[in-house]
Amino acid sequence: MLWQKGRRSDNVEDAGQGSGGGGGGFGGRGLGIGGIIILAIVGMVFFKDPTALLGGQGDPGTTSQQQTRQEPARQVGDQAAANDPQVDFVRAILGETEDTWGEVFAANGQQYERPKLVLFRDGVRTACGSASSAVGPFYCPGDHKVYLDLGFFQTMQQRFHSAGDFARAYVIAHEVGHHVQNLVGVFDKVSDARRRGAAMEGANGLSVRQELQADCFAGVWANRSNQRQQWLQPGDVESAINAASAIGDDTLQEQSQGRVVPDSFTHGTSAQRVKWFRTGLESGDIGKCNTFSGTI
Repeated sequence: MLWQKGRRSDNVEDAGQGSGGGGGGFGGRGLGIGGIIILAIVGMVFFKDPTALLGGQGDPGTTSQQQTRQEPARQVGDQAAANDPQVDFVRAILGETEDTWGEVFAANGQQYERPKLVLFRDGVRTACGSASSAVGPFYCPGDHKVYLDLGFFQTMQQRFHSAGDFARAYVIAHEVGHHVQNLVGVFDKVSDARRRGAAMEGANGLSVRQELQADCFAGVWANRSNQRQQWLQPGDVESAINAASAIGDDTLQEQSQGRVVPDSFTHGTSAQRVKWFRTGLESGDIGKCNTFSGTI
């Protein structure tokens, strides 16, 4: 992947060692992009609801008074990126997500709000609660930020055998996909559905459908960014598909416990994750990403 072609984003921050990334109020607004009906819950690449894992309680949009008093993280500049190729990579990929989604929103008469991406080490405090690096990359709707411990990329290679720049880009694009879902008003809808008793987990639960849609959005980004940059090389698509396949619920459950329990699915099977990433990648059309209708 010729990621060096990407425009560097100025929205990457460094929260440092076990520090906080700043708080903020929850405020997704409905944009109605593409006319699709979407419901979602806050999600991460590998794990369940962060309100359970991040130490937050109650509605994912709730922010404690203590959290909102945190100092903001330090913005990552050109010099820091020059000293660390991984940071430079993150800035380039985030910049391309900004440009892609900016175009999509503008085509629908709306303005895209660029998220912050916070780099941290070991642990971080967010508007959704506290998290350790073991949680993996995640998006917090309470402060509209993506959180990433760069050590996770090494984990991808060692544990999931998912190497390659495009596989890493897929992870970032997936989390930005959650930000897009937040902006189009899905969290309010999910909160309502949750209060009405809608199933979050399970093979057909809203959690799975939301995660698959984020995979599809990542594919849409890949399609459109490649049209602009022509930066994908032979083997890149396969590396991202391998990453998507490696983190399916069925694959992870089989590896960890020797059996598959569909009732506890939160992200979808390997086949589903690959299917929906391909759907976005091949179409480049956000309207094709309606995972909340029919069979997934």
